[in-house]
Amino acid sequence: MAQIEQSDGGKKKKGAQKKMSIHVDFTPMVDMNMLLITFFMLCTTMIKSQTLTISLPSNEKVEEQQMNKAKESEAITLILTTERNANGEVKKDDAGRPMNVVYYYEGMPEIADTNGDGLIDNNKLKAEKFLGNDGKLQQGIRKILHDRNLQVLSKIEKEKARWRAKEFSPISAVNDSIYQARAREIRNDSTLTRPVVIIKATPEASWESLISALDEMQINQISRYQIDNINQVDSALILDFLKKNPKK
Repeated sequence: MAQIEQSDGGKKKKGAQKKMSIHVDFTPMVDMNMLLITFFMLCTTMIKSQTLTISLPSNEKVEEQQMNKAKESEAITLILTTERNANGEVKKDDAGRPMNVVYYYEGMPEIADTNGDGLIDNNKLKAEKFLGNDGKLQQGIRKILHDRNLQVLSKIEKEKARWRAKEFSPISAVNDSIYQARAREIRNDSTLTRPVVIIKATPEASWESLISALDEMQINQISRYQIDNINQVDSALILDFLKKNPKK
């Protein structure tokens, strides 16, 4: 509360002006601020920070010997490159970005040429692109990987439905933690059919294509994958594919 105090300076003189001083008491204001702080602390709902959950690869290290021994039904190799025209120039989309291509083959490659015509008899190599989803339908290489990891994705989707309904716990943090633990167990379940994905890149491949390939591993919940170097067999498969499918 503010107070005004008057002072005549001791001795009274005729015509002398009285001095006034103003004293402001801040105690009520401090009390009010403390009450407001206490009110907001008790009534405010803290928002949990939104973080990106990354599904890291499992501890199952895929060595070269293990890759060679991997079942043909599990192995799938992605070869990243950019699309080029007949003149060897990189094709670009409407936004000016390189048009990335994903060559892939399942199982172990074969480069036998029994006819001697310079063409591989049974080239398993196919070409796809990073197309993402059309609504709820997978397209391009995403559909290939989705179908190969369907058992894992189906089980995780059931757990995700329980997570959305907060069946694990009404507390969000606990609910999230339990769901992540269950999803991790499913991704690493050796009793399920899970693909082993080997990602390779040609010298013409862009960083964008490599990042897109790693994104597909996360989206399709694939735990067994690694980045490897392209070899002569892969190059022979690509050259044979281009001979049989000439560029326009």
